Amino acid sequence: MQRILRNFLSLVALCLFTLSLGAQNACVLDENGRAVQPGTGGDCVNTVVSAVPFLRINPDARGGAMGDAGVALSGDANSMHYNASRLAFAEEDLSLGATYTPWLQALGLNDVYLAYLGGYKKLNDQEAIGASLRYFSLGDIQYTDVNGQSTGTGKPNEFEFALAYTRKLSDRFSASLTGKYINSNLAAGQEVSGVVLEAGQAFAADLGFTYRNDDTRNDNAFAIGAAISNIGSKITYTQDTVRDFLPANLAIGAAYTFRFDEYNELTLTAETNKLLVPTPCDGTDVNCDQDVIDDQSPIAAIFSSLSDAPQGFGEEIREFTWSVGAEYWYDQQFAVRAGYFREDPTKGGRQYLTAGLGLKYNIFGLNFSYLVPTSQQRNPLDNTLRFSLLFDFGAQASR
Repeated sequence: MQRILRNFLSLVALCLFTLSLGAQNACVLDENGRAVQPGTGGDCVNTVVSAVPFLRINPDARGGAMGDAGVALSGDANSMHYNASRLAFAEEDLSLGATYTPWLQALGLNDVYLAYLGGYKKLNDQEAIGASLRYFSLGDIQYTDVNGQSTGTGKPNEFEFALAYTRKLSDRFSASLTGKYINSNLAAGQEVSGVVLEAGQAFAADLGFTYRNDDTRNDNAFAIGAAISNIGSKITYTQDTVRDFLPANLAIGAAYTFRFDEYNELTLTAETNKLLVPTPCDGTDVNCDQDVIDDQSPIAAIFSSLSDAPQGFGEEIREFTWSVGAEYWYDQQFAVRAGYFREDPTKGGRQYLTAGLGLKYNIFGLNFSYLVPTSQQRNPLDNTLRFSLLFDFGAQASR
């Protein structure tokens, strides 16, 4: 019963998160002791999955144009998705942003999308508060029973509301704490094997850290950012005791900004991310018990996820994704951006180039991003244009 419910909910959520994420396979060991797919001999695919994957969808067109990197960039209204501690170094006193991201547009779906509202207020030179609302619409869905008979239609959706506080602990170092409420209504009211489904609810927190050094000699800037996000309770869609992990994530990145003169500025950034979710059994270890893995507490799971890959350290390293990006500004009014994102083929296989533009006039800003896949792995954002609106209020701080 528990497995049926979990598979049903995973099908609804994950099939909309990606067209082909690289499903888990029962792998075998070849004559050299290497884990491979039975029959083909290809690399063993063992993707790490979690509940509510919409929390990891990048809602920011700026970072989305830079290979989805953003943990170490300068602060703006969309900072809370990456690292709220960026806000302590933000130049504007008050900023608001709105982003619209079409989802699975290549399939002709117009009612599946991610909407994101974010903003912050500087309390003083040392402190700032931020808030964001993330809403994921999964469109209209026709529900059926095991016999294929219609049980009605629904509009599944998920949302997250977050509040953050950030403070400079020194002139160059800041930290942030973010609290979140998560609601995932995938099939509330529907019945599976006699069990009525409910909306899943969870609470979580993010921790963020930023080190930023503005060199007064040449006006360049160097930043390092780190964040652990979605540390929180497990989530369930029934009264059952079986609960699934949130997509806890570790992000570490760096950025360097070259200010050539008063008109020209170039930022280069690199970032790595790792889901802090237990790696599933891959079928090669008879002692691996998936139920024991699933029964871990959220905190225990975060620590175990750093060393639990069935194939050891090599597989653990493959669970990191990598992003690089560049952003060029002319006169702080026109920006050109580009980036690249890579995920190992055995852990999802997403690989794509990104590009985008930014425009800013007075208090108004507009960012665009576009994704071009570079592998056979399909992406829900393939060849999709997404955009963010920004409104910056208050006098700009001097550098």
